Amino acid sequence: MFNPAAIVKDGLVYLLYRAEDHTGEGVWNGTSRIGLAWSRDGLTFERHPEPVLSPTEPYELPGGCEDPRISFVDGTYYLTYTAFDGITARLCLATSTDLFHWDKHGLLFPQFDDGETYQWTKSGAIVPAKVNGRYVMYFGDTDIWIAFSDDGIRWESEPEPVLRRSADPAAFDSHLIEPGPAPVLTEEGIVLLYNGARLITAEGGDSGKPYYSMGQAMFALDDPRRLLRRTTHSVFDPSTSDEVRGQIDFVVFGEGLVHHRGVWLLYYGMADSRVGVAAFSERGAEPFEALEGLR
Repeated sequence: MFNPAAIVKDGLVYLLYRAEDHTGEGVWNGTSRIGLAWSRDGLTFERHPEPVLSPTEPYELPGGCEDPRISFVDGTYYLTYTAFDGITARLCLATSTDLFHWDKHGLLFPQFDDGETYQWTKSGAIVPAKVNGRYVMYFGDTDIWIAFSDDGIRWESEPEPVLRRSADPAAFDSHLIEPGPAPVLTEEGIVLLYNGARLITAEGGDSGKPYYSMGQAMFALDDPRRLLRRTTHSVFDPSTSDEVRGQIDFVVFGEGLVHHRGVWLLYYGMADSRVGVAAFSERGAEPFEALEGLR
């Protein structure tokens, strides 16, 4: 289990996490489904016994439903997820009013299919409020593009990326970039945490292994296409043994960010094998200690 989305509802933190079985062979490791868990303190979770989203469509099999991101806008939960058929990853959308029951709305960008090949469109993060009367999404897994919607279901993408990989081969985000959790609206702009990768030489001399860390970018409130600034160095890197060794080595991959009881909690995938959490408190106290009394 790894790569979870997160949201707060009725005082509880809910995780929608990617759960993978052991049926995989070849280029895919196993079929993924989306599970649901909840917690009062954001640290100790109770799991729903069955998946809340499972593969049902041809483009979702055998790989399954992967890497969710969630936003809540005007009474509806919007869940983007990756459908993987074992060859191509396609971005899909589901909606819910209770987090347990989901309606699928299919492929988000079918126009990218030319009949023979399909451009990868995985990783979509929806801004959790309308901007200038429209829904806004950042998406992509090489560079990051933007898309707009009038109803949250049908989306139109802009032709050019709004955030590109770094041109410096040594930069943390030189190989690829993908949106992380739902963006955060601030007085200064729209803050997007994103996942970046660079290529490293692994132990034993193997070259070209991706090393995943995280960065941040800020876009203008009056025009979500306009990049204001971005981090030049990563803000979160693999360091623990669970982040350095796993199904894919050297990975922290953030997809869930919530503000809970005065603490920011970032939920992330650890080496494509486990779920971790990192915390930050504006009040200067130790953030995990601030949550201890909730258990």
